[in-house]
Amino acid sequence: MGNDTQNETQNTATVNETIKDFGALKVPEDEASNIYCLTVIGQIEGHMLLPPQNKTTKYEHVIPQLVAIEQSSKIKGLLLIMNTVGGDVEAGLAIAEMIATMKKPSVALVLGGGHSIGVPMAVSADYSIIASSATMMIHPIRTNGLIISAPETYEYFEKMQQRVVRFITEHSHISEEDFKELMLNRGELTSDIGTVLVGKEAVDKGLMDAVGGVTDAIEKLNELMSGSDA
Repeated sequence: MGNDTQNETQNTATVNETIKDFGALKVPEDEASNIYCLTVIGQIEGHMLLPPQNKTTKYEHVIPQLVAIEQSSKIKGLLLIMNTVGGDVEAGLAIAEMIATMKKPSVALVLGGGHSIGVPMAVSADYSIIASSATMMIHPIRTNGLIISAPETYEYFEKMQQRVVRFITEHSHISEEDFKELMLNRGELTSDIGTVLVGKEAVDKGLMDAVGGVTDAIEKLNELMSGSDA
């Protein structure tokens, strides 16, 4: 009885930690499927902690998962499901770079929204799909709080912006000129600059590969996995 109680306590603690860390009751196991589903929900949290009421995806949780996926002999593909407002630029780019450099086939599915730094994350996969009702917001890098008004500060922001633009254009079918035109558009967002693309518009612009849903994403990923096994 003592061992049963101890095991039950340990299992409860494990479940509670899983809910706290991953927002899920149970993390998918290798033997359950050869596809790993990774979700990016809410705001991408980087080096600074966000308020506890914010729904966040913590990059220090995502990066170890990507390493484990790449090393696993049983996981054959990554399904990235996104509904994010963006967030920390460095953290988002770090995740996007890791996904882009993985050998395992990957498919990204944008549901709801893939805004701001979520855009490079969406195009980092081998194939990107957007739901017909989902949106993607493209705008220049923004910052909160006090900044030092000096030429070096603006040069730093320009370099960071160029990193984002370069990554997106290298991993999608949109040209740098067309992307910057969307990013600096002054006629669409009230009191701001940028562009919102809805569903098929993102595909027509060359940003995403196709319009679809979960079934389309899984079918495409299975196709990519079959090709990598050949």
